[in-house]
Amino acid sequence: MSPKRDLRTRNFPTAEEDLRRPPPPLGVVDQAPSYRLAFADDDFLVREELRPVRMQLELLKPELLQQEAGIESTLVIFGSARIPDPSKAQAELSAAAASGDAAREQRARTQLAMSAYYEEARRLAEIVTRETQRCGSPIYVVTGGGPGIMEAGNRGAFEAQGKSIGLNIVLPHEQHPNPYITPDLCFRFHYFAMRKFHFLMRSVALACFPGGFGTLDELFESLTLIQTGKCRRRPILMFGREFWTRLIDFDYLIETGMISPGDEQLFRFVETAEEAWEILDHEYDLKTAAQCAV
Repeated sequence: MSPKRDLRTRNFPTAEEDLRRPPPPLGVVDQAPSYRLAFADDDFLVREELRPVRMQLELLKPELLQQEAGIESTLVIFGSARIPDPSKAQAELSAAAASGDAAREQRARTQLAMSAYYEEARRLAEIVTRETQRCGSPIYVVTGGGPGIMEAGNRGAFEAQGKSIGLNIVLPHEQHPNPYITPDLCFRFHYFAMRKFHFLMRSVALACFPGGFGTLDELFESLTLIQTGKCRRRPILMFGREFWTRLIDFDYLIETGMISPGDEQLFRFVETAEEAWEILDHEYDLKTAAQCAV
């Protein structure tokens, strides 16, 4: 008597099965690029005409992996890659002072002052990770995956024994992932647009620290989407009032009619991790939620 058939048996082999299946010895034919499976042909996938497909893949791969990891809510921490760990900044100042190079010493003093933001980013990530993971509904820190403020964010989550995400980007001078990112949540992008989309998809808040062109790009992209109603409003916390108000004259934008009165309320200036946490708690009642596992 023949064995019973399983109703759930696949009708077709999987793509992986076909990929692993050894090809018949066809000689010259099986060496030709045209004979390769399209989805396993790197030369084909990087063709100019395949850009729409590559963009879909960059959207889909991180999306699926984050869904499988149960990630629903994130805190985006972004800022300069050039802001160092305070201990490294202090060591550089000591070396600069010993060198007798006045210009180097002045740069080192500036870097040491800016390194306070590294510490605030690290502590904010630690607080948010520690306090929200108690209920089994954590807010995961997501950064651009590199050094500086990005490293501080991933480091704070790591020190709170939580997972965090790094969205790295391929650059001419290669950006290496910092060592504090959860390995299974360390992604690499070719397209800036897809990377920025993933920054915002799950974010419940954004913490913006001092930075340069890249930081400004991410900040104004977020403000524009919220201002125009393309995405829901959420807290945008800008660390360092003095830095931001010297850099951008928001009052002048209102005065000249470039933004509307009230648009300046799309963001909040904060100075410390604790102040940022209080705002997040006010918005989402996080302290009450965090008590459920205490």
